Amino acid sequence: MSNWRKISVSMAGLAVLVTTAACGNANAGNDDPYADPAALSEEDSGYGYDYGDEGGEQAQGAEGAEGAVQLAAAGELATYDSGELGELVKDGEGFTLYRFDEDSADPPASNCAGDCAVNWPPVSADAAAGTGIDPGLLGTVRRADGSEQLTIAGWPAYRYAGDTGPEQTAGQGAGGSWWAIAADGARASGQGGAEGAGEAAGDLPGLSVFEHPEYGEILRDGQGRTLYRFADDSAWPMESLCTGDCLDNWPAAGPPADPADVAGVDAELLDVFNRPDGIQQLVIDCWPLYRYAGDAEPGDVNGQGVGGKWYVVSPEGKMIKS
Repeated sequence: MSNWRKISVSMAGLAVLVTTAACGNANAGNDDPYADPAALSEEDSGYGYDYGDEGGEQAQGAEGAEGAVQLAAAGELATYDSGELGELVKDGEGFTLYRFDEDSADPPASNCAGDCAVNWPPVSADAAAGTGIDPGLLGTVRRADGSEQLTIAGWPAYRYAGDTGPEQTAGQGAGGSWWAIAADGARASGQGGAEGAGEAAGDLPGLSVFEHPEYGEILRDGQGRTLYRFADDSAWPMESLCTGDCLDNWPAAGPPADPADVAGVDAELLDVFNRPDGIQQLVIDCWPLYRYAGDAEPGDVNGQGVGGKWYVVSPEGKMIKS
């Protein structure tokens, strides 16, 4: 089973995402198509952006140019038992807190700005240590706009816009870069405690197919959550027109951590690209894939036909409308 082509988008702040390789961009000639985008030169990327050491500086500079982002209030932090993911940190309103692999803890630095900070609101430094929280783990980092962000064990802390209520973990593992924060500040392991269509999530591949009684074979992620396509998107050139508030209800589907962890789908159809909001999104046959916040249980298809724009997806990447 071959590796997927890795698609990199560099122009942070664009509302429309343009892809590469077979989906309509100049990166198809990369000898190692699943390589880290940091290894690509400006010429290789096709977007006139250097993915080298100054990437974080560019991201923070964009924030400075746009002004201060809206920080989420921290309040009194506490831990809670999430089940499969163990003890996690939540803010004063009960929302799960996350950390980003592209940040650093020593020294603390945040590389989530612009659109990224809209979908992953930084948490303000006005935190108090409540039940289960070691005060010695709490700190602050100054963002490019001068605001102070909470750090836990040195890592900048964020909420996820896709979590619509307390103690949800929809952001866990997003893009292989975002992780709920465990009580000791480490990354929470696993992909969450959901079950998928009668199977434990831990038993499911990262991407697979299940038989729906009405729609036939449709795609699901590693937690058993149904995947969707958006009719306003396009495949050539590939564009994702779900940005900003749209992503609150339709979070971008992240790729499996292991590209080989796929069942029932031709891996040659699969791509991964980096959205300018900091999320890696799974693509099938050049079409971006999404989850639906209104699906409460694995196997739910509550997003089917919403607004006449959103539809479940066949193993070949086709929208299934009836």
